[in-house]
Parts: sequence; structure tokens; C-alpha cells
Amino acid sequence: MFLTLWATPRSTSTAFEWMMRQRGDFTCVHEPWNEAYYYGEDRQSDRNAEVTAKRGHNFASTWDELNASQDAAGANVFVKDFAYSVEHTLSDARLAGMTHSFLIRDPKRVIQGLAKHWPDCTFDEVGFESLHRLFVRLTDLNGTPPPVMYSGDLLTDPEGTTSAYCDAVGIAYKPEALDWEAGDRSEVSWYGEGTGPWHDNLRASTGIQKPTTEYPPLEDDQRWYEFYERSLPFFDELHRHRFTPAPTHPVQE
Repeated sequence: MFLTLWATPRSTSTAFEWMMRQRGDFTCVHEPWNEAYYYGEDRQSDRNAEVTAKRGHNFASTWDELNASQDAAGANVFVKDFAYSVEHTLSDARLAGMTHSFLIRDPKRVIQGLAKHWPDCTFDEVGFESLHRLFVRLTDLNGTPPPVMYSGDLLTDPEGTTSAYCDAVGIAYKPEALDWEAGDRSEVSWYGEGTGPWHDNLRASTGIQKPTTEYPPLEDDQRWYEFYERSLPFFDELHRHRFTPAPTHPVQE
């Protein structure tokens, strides 16, 4: 199984990925296409142009490595990434080879987090437009929308939301994966930047928890508020398709 979670930055997606790592039945890969987007030989962004690409690290080799991981003894692969990073390489055949799922968060919180950690972020990097574009494309290709998980549900009811997610993508629900120890999170770092401040909350966490970070209001900055207004229609459309948390949490054998 090649399971992909499409999200935006600052959407609690890495916390969900960390939960998937606790399951033990998936090879989990952290933002492989986003890393190629910024640090590959054929990078699509000049943001980190000073970082020298590893020889042979490009989009083609990234796809080859992911396919090889899946082929190894029929392994299950879970990838969390952002659509804007890779949509230029997403052929219909590649899309057909994956099980797709989506995670969305209130764009106000997404953009507030980006404003703090990435003040020169572009609208494309906010990610909602490309996320919505991929959702529409998959719906058209498959005749049915892929499952959409809402971060607000995940943070309020981690057990019920994770249970519903597992049911939606066809995997067993493992409640024990929702608990872990605080500590190092080097598995979700990139070779170009390290973990930096992006994962401070994750390092301190012992499960999926509501954030307590306070941000200045977006209305104080016209540029960021414009990003919010442009993102909101894409979020609203995706939010209409969100699944609801499961009322019970049965353990599947």
C-alpha cells in the first residue's frame, strides 16, 4: 500500500505522521517531494539556493526510492507531503498507484504559523490552492472524493478521528500508536535545515495535543490577511467533504 497524506504546512500533519510511525506497519517518509522541491538537483524553488544538492537527488530518484520502498517485500509506505511540491510530476498513472487522503486546518492558524516561522512565505507555499486543485483532480479521475480529515477534529478527538481515518483508507486502527515519549524527532528533519523551530511542539509532545501557541491577529498585516482571504474558499470547499470522527473506537484485528 502506498498511502499519501496531502496537507499544507502548519496543519498538524507531522504530528499525525509521527502517530503513523508508532504503528510499526508502515515505512514512513517525511516530505520527500518537498525536500526535492527546495534541495534537489532539479529544485523548483530558489529559497535555499545556497544548499548544495546531493549528487543524484532529484524528483526522478525520489520517485524511484519511494517505489523501491513499496516493492521491498510488499511493504506499506506512508508519505506526508504538500501538493505544490510535486504536482508538476503527478501523472495519472502515478496518482493511480497511491491511496490518497487529505488533512486540512483553519487557514488562519496555518498562515499565522507561517508568518511566525517563514515570514517570506509565498502564497503558493501556503498550499491551499494546489491542495484543492489536486483534490478536484482526484475526484474527477476516481469519480468519488478522497477522504478529508479536519485538524480541528484531530486535535479535539484524536482517537475518534484517527479511527475514522483508518476506516476511510482501509487500514487497521491501532490506538496504542496515539501515545509516545517526548524526545528527538530527527526522522522528520531535512538534510538542508535540520528540525529547527518547526517541530518544537512535536519534540515535547507525548501524543496529538491541542497547540497553545498564541499569534498576532492576521488583520494586523495586509499581506498575510490577503493570503487568508485567498485561501479561505479552497479550505471551505475541502471542509465540506471532511469525514466525522468515529463515535466508537473498535480495534481491528
